[in-house]
Amino acid sequence: MHHILDPGPALLTEAPIEVVEYPGEGPLTEEAIRGAVEAHGCQGVLSQVMDPLRGTVLATPGLKIVSNVAVGFDNIDLDAATRHGVMATNTPGVLTDTTADFAFALMMAAARRLPEGDRFVRAGRFGGWAIDMLLGQDVRGATLGLIGVGRIGGAVARRARAFDMRIIYTDEVPLAPEIERQLNATRVGLPTLLREADFVSLHVPLTEQTRHLIGPEQLAQMKPTAVLVNTSRGPVVNEAALADALQRKVIFAAGLDVFEREPDVHPGLLGLDNVVLAPHIASGSVRTRSEMSVLAVRNLLAGLAGERPPNLLNPEVLDRVAG
Repeated sequence: MHHILDPGPALLTEAPIEVVEYPGEGPLTEEAIRGAVEAHGCQGVLSQVMDPLRGTVLATPGLKIVSNVAVGFDNIDLDAATRHGVMATNTPGVLTDTTADFAFALMMAAARRLPEGDRFVRAGRFGGWAIDMLLGQDVRGATLGLIGVGRIGGAVARRARAFDMRIIYTDEVPLAPEIERQLNATRVGLPTLLREADFVSLHVPLTEQTRHLIGPEQLAQMKPTAVLVNTSRGPVVNEAALADALQRKVIFAAGLDVFEREPDVHPGLLGLDNVVLAPHIASGSVRTRSEMSVLAVRNLLAGLAGERPPNLLNPEVLDRVAG
């Protein structure tokens, strides 16, 4: 297991299991994880979003469960887990509001050029008020386009209502009519959303269908005053295309918490003032990361005890055992 936040470690210590800390630091390779699991005869793995849990790991004899400390689980080969009878879990719900807060913070920081202004002052360049200094885009009354309206997208929409924003969204599954009325949200196609939105916020899981969902064609459809925000998964955006669009002022700005080849960032983004870059910290409050740790531990302990974990991603594993 990785380091997790209190009270997660205490729950593990109190449980009738042997806990093995993973040796070493930094991103792990599939082969290294398999070696550690095999060497210690582990039946469960407490994982984080950078850990590649693919077929090599999931085929380890005796492995029962992998418990991800994250809502996203694209680091887990879910089909392979199911094939090998390994339960996979995540930690949804507890990070919804914290992540939505951060998505909104990125939106506002990028629109109002806040990090650029901070650098401007620290560099000693601020010589007094000027009418045309670091002009940004208004959030209040703007049109917010949500690509995906699950828990987090819906929470962003609720925050947007306080700013009198018009909300449009695209999703495979439409919201219930009463929810649309509550949020004052209208479902539209992706081209319409890109064309009309002043802010585009991404809230979709990473799948083969959503990989590079935002590329050169989509960026070209956006307003030159638009801001793109991504707190979902990095590969949803073609990072090279985004760097080019920002450099050429195809769109006004972007706010990114995730990257296509994390932890690497496309070098074309690093020198740009019109992008806010954050190190995957959208859920990074003390309370939320602690709650995520606890939920992941509870998932793990339930699976090891032969019970159904609270957040099981592949229930067909248990159905097959029961059958």
